[in-house]
Amino acid sequence: MIYNIKNTYIEWKNEEQASFAGWDFSHLKNRRVEDKLPWDYLKLAKEIIVPAESLLDIATGGGENLSKLVPLPEKAWATEGYQPNVSVAEQRLTPLGVKVVYADEVQTFPFSGEKFDIVLNRHGGLNLPEIYRVLKPNGQFLTQQVSGNDLADLDSFFDTKCSYPNNMLEIVKKEAMKVGLKIKKGEEWSGFVRFLDVGAIVYFLRSVPWVVKGFSVDTHIDYLTTLQNRLGRGEELRFSISRFLLWAEK
Repeated sequence: MIYNIKNTYIEWKNEEQASFAGWDFSHLKNRRVEDKLPWDYLKLAKEIIVPAESLLDIATGGGENLSKLVPLPEKAWATEGYQPNVSVAEQRLTPLGVKVVYADEVQTFPFSGEKFDIVLNRHGGLNLPEIYRVLKPNGQFLTQQVSGNDLADLDSFFDTKCSYPNNMLEIVKKEAMKVGLKIKKGEEWSGFVRFLDVGAIVYFLRSVPWVVKGFSVDTHIDYLTTLQNRLGRGEELRFSISRFLLWAEK
């Protein structure tokens, strides 16, 4: 397949500058295809919050996932550590009765101890001592995490390394038990993500800058050209992804 490198470069620059807010990847609909997880995080979260009176969602992003769990407990809070996302989360969650707080999820939480029946965390940083502290006795903690070996082959292609290599199920389970949490369920999974065009990779890497630190079209043009040539030969842009689910109780 022959492509016009000048036009392609312009397309990549447009993807690099495209807006990204909250944790919304709708821009990549039908351009990034992930294998399906064997569990349903939102379904499980919805089940465990039914009897709860209080809830904390850590690293809520733009509140996209928490908003799908309505009706929520009467006392619902959400934290977000990326300032531009806070207003996005407030717009989405405040009408649902959720109080949104700007807070880094790996620092000390701005809450008193034993405040929440449920703590949720989907793809946010883990501060297990703080999670234990703010949970009420018998409180539930549920998290879905991006494993430390996620996109290892993509990292290797771009000559970089995984940002959080220790974020693996067995390591996190041990840390959770060390702080006093009882493990109810732990499950890990690996699959693949397929990007249907190189521009989709550009947008993705600019949206999650910790995957390839310092990424830009101009600094990584040779890598992107190599990927474009792969597509031209009919090859898939397929990379490995890894997730784990942890459900624990205080």
